[in-house]
Amino acid sequence: MRPEEGVPVAAKVMELAREGRKLIPLPYVVKGMDLSFSGLLTAATQHVHDGHCRLEDLCFSLQEYIFSMLTEVTERALAHTEKPEVLLTGGVAANQRLQSMLRVMAEGHGAKFCVVPKELSMDNGAMIAWTGIIHYRHGMTVPIEKSFVRLKWRLDEVEVPWVKEDDAD
Repeated sequence: MRPEEGVPVAAKVMELAREGRKLIPLPYVVKGMDLSFSGLLTAATQHVHDGHCRLEDLCFSLQEYIFSMLTEVTERALAHTEKPEVLLTGGVAANQRLQSMLRVMAEGHGAKFCVVPKELSMDNGAMIAWTGIIHYRHGMTVPIEKSFVRLKWRLDEVEVPWVKEDDAD
């Protein structure tokens, strides 16, 4: 699969996955709320080099494994928090298969399933910038020397002053 100019790799994988039918064994690693994709690409690459499977089946399998892992962790979070809804955002929200898997899971828990409109979910930079604007409007600023990336930052530790405590439940 050669990348096409202007076509995101995930979109090409999704397109090829639609033609896949055979599930190729790949690593599935979920530990609590943590996912590990470290061996997934290696295993997929090995399958391509071995030539024992069609690219469409491999893309189908990648999608099924990754989305199953995401659905499992989302289900665990929903069960623990007992929230009434699940919201899918980001570029991956455009994937119909993931939407389907999460919708079935959410409905099984009596939760509403929502997807951000495609035109509002494709650019993570825009979403991050908008969040920055909201932070700034609520008086939250961080000096450059105190800003950094926290790789294991938990979302439940993020201060969100524009959401009232009553609204968060």
